[in-house]
Amino acid sequence: MTHQISPTARLYFRPTAFIDAPFGYDGQFQRLAGGLCFFSAYEVIAVEGGQNGNRRVSQQLIPISALDAFLDTLSAPQADAARATIAHITAPRAPLQLGARTIRLDQPQVMAILNMTPDSFSDGGKHLNDPEAAAGAGVSMAAAGAALIDVGGESTRPGAAAVWAQDEIARTVPVIERLARAGTAVSIDTRQAEVMSAALAAGAHLVNDVSGLCHDKAALGVVAAAGCPVVLMHSPDPKHSLHGDGKTGGDALLSVYNWLEARVEAVVAGGVARSKIIVDPGIGFGKGVGDNLALLNGLSLFHGLGCPVLLGASRKRIIGALSNEAPVDQRLGGSVALALAGAAQGVQLLRVHDVPETVQALRIWRGMRDAALTPVG
Repeated sequence: MTHQISPTARLYFRPTAFIDAPFGYDGQFQRLAGGLCFFSAYEVIAVEGGQNGNRRVSQQLIPISALDAFLDTLSAPQADAARATIAHITAPRAPLQLGARTIRLDQPQVMAILNMTPDSFSDGGKHLNDPEAAAGAGVSMAAAGAALIDVGGESTRPGAAAVWAQDEIARTVPVIERLARAGTAVSIDTRQAEVMSAALAAGAHLVNDVSGLCHDKAALGVVAAAGCPVVLMHSPDPKHSLHGDGKTGGDALLSVYNWLEARVEAVVAGGVARSKIIVDPGIGFGKGVGDNLALLNGLSLFHGLGCPVLLGASRKRIIGALSNEAPVDQRLGGSVALALAGAAQGVQLLRVHDVPETVQALRIWRGMRDAALTPVG
């Protein structure tokens, strides 16, 4: 039995009730973003308070078998919006064309972290001033199964000092050039348009901007002109400190969804195809433990944006908070657990430090999925 929904409520659709395989369940399941996950119900969250309101007034589980009947109970604008969101959730994601490499997004892929910084929270200083060794490490991570290498020259940890664009270029471009010559797919992790341009010219194929193209007014133009894929990450203060006051306020899951939805629309209006946009909820950026857990539990909601989803939770503070304050170098188990939690909710890209271990975990996950998807008899 469904609850009556106000015709003015905003509705959110989160895929849930995942099943191992669709065989024998005709009309009772949908496939998530053309990937390896299948689900049998939506959690429908009704919100009052306008387009950006986040006061939940109801939430209910709607089985896929009852979805059409449920949609018929909605007002015309609600039903139209719901069908558009559902189409986003189920549409296959286009592969990423990164130079000569094609990265399919019908299965989870690993993005390896390669920081060229003195002060990143986990691996700062490890490769600074040695582009040859850094590129070698990147090639090794690619050989271990990383689909692409994410090169960054600015720490985004809380309290980190801003980096002059030319310094960031000097740190990252020599590494990118070497990785590109080796045939490795490369992304540039930066907020600065000047760095984006230099990195793309040096052979990078994707821009990963933790400010969602908000920090630098010229960034959107650079990405649109290049026609490259871009990651838009949520943070509460994207133009300045990224971390804000450490609180998202209200309903973290819906607040982050609303923010990313608005950014996707703005970036599409700025000339970037939706198929080139990847969204990242920004685990650990200006969010408390409770906020991060809400986002991790609700990751499948973000497929409603119609974009691939990236999860960057590797070695982050939440793992220490939940494991007796384990230091950064003792967070492997938690990092792998969060990567698998993301894969189970259809996340397409997992940004990690520990490549061999994450790739191995995903191979086991993929083996289990393949077995479940092999008809018996």
